[in-house]
Amino acid sequence: MLMNLRQKMAEYGYESNESYDYVVRCLQSAPGPAIRCLNIEGDPGRRKTAFATALAHALNPVHVLYHDFTQEEPPPPPAPAVKEEDESTGKQEPPAGLFDRIMNDACAFSEAERTILILDQLQAADFKDHIRIYDFLIQNEWRYRDASFYANRQNLMVFLISEEALYHSLQKNSFKVWVKGASSRSSPFKPADFQLGPEAEQMMIVLHEIFQRLRVHPTFTEYRRIIHDIQHNVHTAEDLKTSIYGWTEGIERAQLYSEELERFFEKAMPIIEDYIGVEEALELTAEHLPKADKP
Repeated sequence: MLMNLRQKMAEYGYESNESYDYVVRCLQSAPGPAIRCLNIEGDPGRRKTAFATALAHALNPVHVLYHDFTQEEPPPPPAPAVKEEDESTGKQEPPAGLFDRIMNDACAFSEAERTILILDQLQAADFKDHIRIYDFLIQNEWRYRDASFYANRQNLMVFLISEEALYHSLQKNSFKVWVKGASSRSSPFKPADFQLGPEAEQMMIVLHEIFQRLRVHPTFTEYRRIIHDIQHNVHTAEDLKTSIYGWTEGIERAQLYSEELERFFEKAMPIIEDYIGVEEALELTAEHLPKADKP
């Protein structure tokens, strides 16, 4: 399973050139008795949420539970009408909040089935909730009012996401991973990776040089989309810039349109145009090949 983790995460919406196999091995093999917990840090934004969701589904648990601390609580149900002659047997307790409910669900599901719980936007949570989560990880027990709910450590993992530092003890009992805003590792893609022939080699070299100058590392899907545009849509340097900016994460537009890159694009476009000409010739040849006579 771990050998295909990157591909599985891409299928669930998170694509990166980074490998997280080692992170998962460390998390899965973490010694007990505390519940295994992953603290997902990184650049500001919702990329950490996308990472957590994709990783959770890629690990193929039975249940993936998600709670966002910025989510508003639903309004309480209307109080039932009580007749004046009725004597109240006691004060009614308000219903459990969303956080307590999902913690109770995590405990219940983990009794018999593999479950991953994602707690997002923890910077919006009350500090007391940080302490409650820490106690839960250490004791495998969630307390709510007079009730206690117990989690099965063998079946439960918890992912934490916060834009600010976690409670120190909570952080110390979590395995940290840093999620970057864009891929920081270059993959040595070759024409064959995209089912292209040797005629695409020089075009691929030019693209790689452009990305090096932009200091970005496109993923497989980003490369594939740009190559598709080169084959079908690109006619000018401006077209190529638009496709590169449109499909690639982490590009600074000012740098793409800088004087240095402008000069490089002038040198690169003849190579791109040669490849486009080869592609058009191949398509034309294939279109006009004589069809074999039916026997």
